[in-house]
Amino acid sequence: MKKFINYCLALCFTISLYNIADAQVRKVPAEVTEAFRQKYPSALNVEWRDRLSGFTAAFDQDKVHYEAKFTNKGFWQSTENKIEDANIPGGVKDGFQKSKYAEEWNIKQAYKIDLREAKTQYRLDIQKNDIQKKQLFFDSTGRLLRDNITL
Repeated sequence: MKKFINYCLALCFTISLYNIADAQVRKVPAEVTEAFRQKYPSALNVEWRDRLSGFTAAFDQDKVHYEAKFTNKGFWQSTENKIEDANIPGGVKDGFQKSKYAEEWNIKQAYKIDLREAKTQYRLDIQKNDIQKKQLFFDSTGRLLRDNITL
Protein backbone atom coordinates (compact mmCIF):
# COMPACT_ATOMS: atom_id res chain seq x y z
CA MET A 1 0.00 0.00 0.00
CA LYS A 2 2.83 2.37 0.85
CA LYS A 3 4.43 1.75 -2.57
CA PHE A 4 1.11 2.54 -4.25
CA ILE A 5 0.80 5.86 -2.41
CA ASN A 6 4.41 6.76 -3.28
CA TYR A 7 3.74 5.87 -6.90
CA CYS A 8 0.62 8.08 -6.97
CA LEU A 9 2.52 10.98 -5.40
CA ALA A 10 5.33 10.62 -7.93
CA LEU A 11 2.80 10.57 -10.76
CA CYS A 12 1.08 13.72 -9.47
CA PHE A 13 4.43 15.46 -9.12
CA THR A 14 5.41 14.52 -12.68
CA ILE A 15 2.11 15.76 -14.10
CA SER A 16 2.48 19.03 -12.19
CA LEU A 17 5.99 19.57 -13.55
CA TYR A 18 4.79 18.87 -17.09
CA ASN A 19 1.94 21.39 -16.77
CA ILE A 20 4.30 24.04 -15.40
CA ALA A 21 6.85 23.42 -18.18
CA ASP A 22 4.13 23.63 -20.85
CA ALA A 23 2.63 26.83 -19.45
CA GLN A 24 3.20 30.21 -21.03
CA VAL A 25 6.31 31.51 -19.26
CA ARG A 26 6.18 35.10 -20.47
CA LYS A 27 3.92 37.44 -22.39
CA VAL A 28 4.17 37.35 -26.18
CA PRO A 29 6.02 40.54 -27.24
CA ALA A 30 4.11 43.10 -29.31
CA GLU A 31 6.59 42.82 -32.20
CA VAL A 32 5.86 39.09 -32.43
CA THR A 33 2.07 39.49 -32.45
CA GLU A 34 2.33 42.36 -34.95
CA ALA A 35 4.55 40.32 -37.29
CA PHE A 36 2.05 37.47 -37.03
CA ARG A 37 -0.90 39.78 -37.83
CA GLN A 38 0.89 41.17 -40.88
CA LYS A 39 1.75 37.72 -42.22
CA TYR A 40 -1.59 36.05 -41.39
CA PRO A 41 -4.32 38.72 -41.24
CA SER A 42 -7.17 36.21 -41.63
CA ALA A 43 -5.94 33.72 -38.98
CA LEU A 44 -8.53 32.32 -36.59
CA ASN A 45 -8.30 30.52 -33.22
CA VAL A 46 -4.74 31.69 -32.53
CA GLU A 47 -2.96 30.06 -29.58
CA TRP A 48 0.57 31.06 -28.57
CA ARG A 49 3.25 28.84 -27.04
CA ASP A 50 6.50 30.08 -25.55
CA ARG A 51 9.48 28.02 -26.71
CA LEU A 52 12.07 30.18 -24.86
CA SER A 53 14.07 30.67 -28.08
CA GLY A 54 10.94 32.00 -29.77
CA PHE A 55 7.18 31.70 -30.02
CA THR A 56 4.87 29.35 -31.89
CA ALA A 57 1.41 30.36 -33.03
CA ALA A 58 -1.07 27.57 -33.72
CA PHE A 59 -3.96 28.84 -35.84
CA ASP A 60 -6.55 28.07 -38.49
CA GLN A 61 -6.75 29.71 -41.88
CA ASP A 62 -8.88 28.68 -44.86
CA LYS A 63 -10.01 25.53 -42.98
CA VAL A 64 -6.38 24.36 -42.52
CA HIS A 65 -4.51 24.17 -39.20
CA TYR A 66 -1.02 25.74 -39.18
CA GLU A 67 1.86 26.34 -36.77
CA ALA A 68 4.05 29.37 -37.38
CA LYS A 69 7.36 29.94 -35.57
CA PHE A 70 8.75 33.40 -34.78
CA THR A 71 11.92 34.56 -33.06
CA ASN A 72 11.74 36.63 -29.87
CA LYS A 73 12.20 39.74 -32.04
CA GLY A 74 9.26 38.92 -34.31
CA PHE A 75 11.08 37.46 -37.31
CA TRP A 76 9.10 34.72 -39.01
CA GLN A 77 11.04 31.45 -39.28
CA SER A 78 8.66 28.84 -40.66
CA THR A 79 5.06 27.70 -41.01
CA GLU A 80 4.00 24.10 -41.22
CA ASN A 81 0.76 22.26 -41.86
CA LYS A 82 -0.24 18.63 -42.06
CA ILE A 83 -0.91 17.30 -45.56
CA GLU A 84 -2.66 14.17 -46.74
CA ASP A 85 -0.60 11.36 -48.28
CA ALA A 86 -2.24 12.12 -51.64
CA ASN A 87 -0.83 15.67 -51.49
CA ILE A 88 2.79 14.64 -50.93
CA PRO A 89 4.65 15.81 -54.06
CA GLY A 90 5.81 13.09 -56.43
CA GLY A 91 9.46 14.04 -55.99
CA VAL A 92 9.22 13.65 -52.21
CA LYS A 93 7.45 10.28 -52.52
CA ASP A 94 10.13 9.19 -54.98
CA GLY A 95 12.87 10.40 -52.61
CA PHE A 96 11.36 8.35 -49.80
CA GLN A 97 11.07 5.25 -52.03
CA LYS A 98 14.76 5.57 -52.93
CA SER A 99 15.84 6.02 -49.30
CA LYS A 100 17.07 3.26 -47.00
CA TYR A 101 13.82 3.55 -45.02
CA ALA A 102 11.40 2.58 -47.82
CA GLU A 103 11.38 -1.18 -47.24
CA GLU A 104 10.70 -1.46 -43.51
CA TRP A 105 9.32 1.95 -42.50
CA ASN A 106 5.82 3.37 -43.07
CA ILE A 107 4.76 6.99 -43.48
CA LYS A 108 2.48 7.96 -40.59
CA GLN A 109 2.08 11.70 -41.23
CA ALA A 110 3.33 14.30 -43.69
CA TYR A 111 3.87 18.04 -43.25
CA LYS A 112 4.61 20.91 -45.60
CA ILE A 113 7.04 23.45 -44.12
CA ASP A 114 7.30 26.93 -45.64
CA LEU A 115 10.62 28.62 -44.87
CA ARG A 116 12.16 32.02 -45.51
CA GLU A 117 13.32 32.93 -49.01
CA ALA A 118 10.32 31.07 -50.49
CA LYS A 119 11.82 27.66 -49.71
CA THR A 120 9.64 24.66 -48.97
CA GLN A 121 10.50 21.44 -47.19
CA TYR A 122 8.47 18.37 -46.43
CA ARG A 123 8.65 16.37 -43.21
CA LEU A 124 7.62 12.73 -43.21
CA ASP A 125 7.00 11.14 -39.83
CA ILE A 126 7.84 7.49 -40.34
CA GLN A 127 7.63 4.44 -38.09
CA LYS A 128 9.12 0.97 -38.19
CA ASN A 129 7.48 -0.27 -34.96
CA ASP A 130 6.13 1.18 -31.73
CA ILE A 131 9.62 2.17 -30.60
CA GLN A 132 11.48 3.12 -33.79
CA LYS A 133 10.22 6.44 -35.15
CA LYS A 134 11.94 9.08 -37.26
CA GLN A 135 11.33 12.35 -39.03
CA LEU A 136 12.70 12.71 -42.54
CA PHE A 137 13.12 16.15 -44.10
CA PHE A 138 13.05 16.50 -47.89
CA ASP A 139 13.38 19.49 -50.19
CA SER A 140 10.76 20.00 -52.93
CA THR A 141 12.76 17.92 -55.39
CA GLY A 142 12.77 14.89 -53.09
CA ARG A 143 16.35 15.14 -51.86
CA LEU A 144 16.68 13.85 -48.27
CA LEU A 145 18.12 16.71 -46.20
CA ARG A 146 18.27 15.11 -42.74
CA ASP A 147 16.61 12.65 -40.40
CA ASN A 148 15.79 12.94 -36.71
CA ILE A 149 14.93 10.28 -34.17
CA THR A 150 11.65 10.98 -32.36
CA LEU A 151 9.94 9.59 -29.32
